[in-house]
Amino acid sequence: MSGFPNQPATKPPGSPLSPQDDNAKTQALIAYCLLGAGYFTGLFWVIGGVWAMVKIGDFRGSLFEDHFVNIIKVFWWGMGMMVIGIVTTFIVIGWLILLGTFIWTVFKIVKGLSQLTSNRAYADQG
Repeated sequence: MSGFPNQPATKPPGSPLSPQDDNAKTQALIAYCLLGAGYFTGLFWVIGGVWAMVKIGDFRGSLFEDHFVNIIKVFWWGMGMMVIGIVTTFIVIGWLILLGTFIWTVFKIVKGLSQLTSNRAYADQG
């Protein structure tokens, strides 16, 4: 569910998105793609996180608002865990933290893209 009283978590198949929802979907897709590109160049990871933080205010109450929340959480947790992993790489646990962080962030981004392209809120379980 989207968490908003009169806002459906999923659009019925074939129904058009509102202009705000369509724009939110496009902006969230850009942010997810930037995070994905961030695996190859860290700069895009930062740009994707900042993009989501800047755009979330424009889409409060939209069907896709929780995608921006997800992107921001993935960005900050990913950054924090990456720093902890790098600092502790001199012991084996650092490599495990980096591997776990990579797997978790990939999962969250793929799930987000899957939900987004199906016109669903991130938290929608349907």
